[in-house]
Amino acid sequence: MGEDLQLGELSGLVANHEPARQISSADAGSRHPQHAAASTEAYYRAAAAILCAPPDNSEADISATLLKRHYGLEGSIAILSSEVERTAEVSLSDGRQLILKTSARREAIDSFRFQSAALAALQGSAGIAAPTVITTSGGALMFEEEGLSGYLQTRIEGVSLHQETPTPDLLFRTGSALGRLDLALSQINIPAAHRPILWHIGCWSRLMELEEHLPSGIGAERVRTAMAEYIRFIEPQIPNLEWQVAHNDPSPFNTIVTPHGLGFIDFGDGCWSPRIQDLAIAASHLVTDPALPLGGAEHLISGYAAVVPLSALEARLLIGLMRARQSALILVNYWRSHLFPADAQYIKKNVARAERGLAILAPLSAASGEAAVLAAASQPSP
Repeated sequence: MGEDLQLGELSGLVANHEPARQISSADAGSRHPQHAAASTEAYYRAAAAILCAPPDNSEADISATLLKRHYGLEGSIAILSSEVERTAEVSLSDGRQLILKTSARREAIDSFRFQSAALAALQGSAGIAAPTVITTSGGALMFEEEGLSGYLQTRIEGVSLHQETPTPDLLFRTGSALGRLDLALSQINIPAAHRPILWHIGCWSRLMELEEHLPSGIGAERVRTAMAEYIRFIEPQIPNLEWQVAHNDPSPFNTIVTPHGLGFIDFGDGCWSPRIQDLAIAASHLVTDPALPLGGAEHLISGYAAVVPLSALEARLLIGLMRARQSALILVNYWRSHLFPADAQYIKKNVARAERGLAILAPLSAASGEAAVLAAASQPSP
């Protein structure tokens, strides 16, 4: 059996597996963004290879055996949809519902190290709801054994944001919760934050090699325009942004409306990233109303800025980052739908939203986009 990641090691681990620490405000202001590796061809190829492999759900299910072996628990198990690792919902006899994530892939070890450590680090953070990691019988955050790894967490009770009516108040509260999440994540170093992830911003300039999978038409042209703008005007300024550990996928599917506030799940794409990426990603999913300057994302941006004020550079780049993220989502998911046609409906669940949002944002110039962001950031709560 492999070496477990112990709960007590959380305050002592960094991405290169050396003893980690809380990040002081002085450290946060002085550190240089460690993003160069994610911009290399080797990183991109490694990240793409991960998403070329079929989901682990095709493997024989031994979730019940792993649950008993590593946690001493028994319960009914249902396999949930997942793009990479196997995700199982566990219902215990006492009524508790848990989520068990497992994988037979070598690269999943680092992913699970990141996910379990991030969740453990967020426990007790004010104004943030997130799953709680259930430690193994030996007190570890995750387990490793020959050919398998995984971790167990609680399930947040609530409704995902995509199922709710996006009222101004709800979106403002969502933005504020996301700001609090980023503030909490900015204070910690987490293991494996620099592992290969195709959704990392360092990969975006290479994603246009996937354009052959786009349907022809105006949608494809919008993607090409947005990515060309990103490569020419935005990417050169990315190193000047504030970088930190980020969720990197706070979509409406991963944002949960709970009785106690907004919560966030699925940290599988989390990484070392520009802080503003979380806002750009979350806002890009909410661009749905062509009658509004930012398509309805205004209140989310306002809520975020109330907690984490936007820098001048962040305000200037936000619309371009939103368009690039929408384009990245379209490119990657059309490509993966081509690889896995049987799973195309699940893989493309966010594509129509991204295409519509990109169409709404496409007419904005750099100046008008920045003005709209600044106006949104200065709005009071609804």
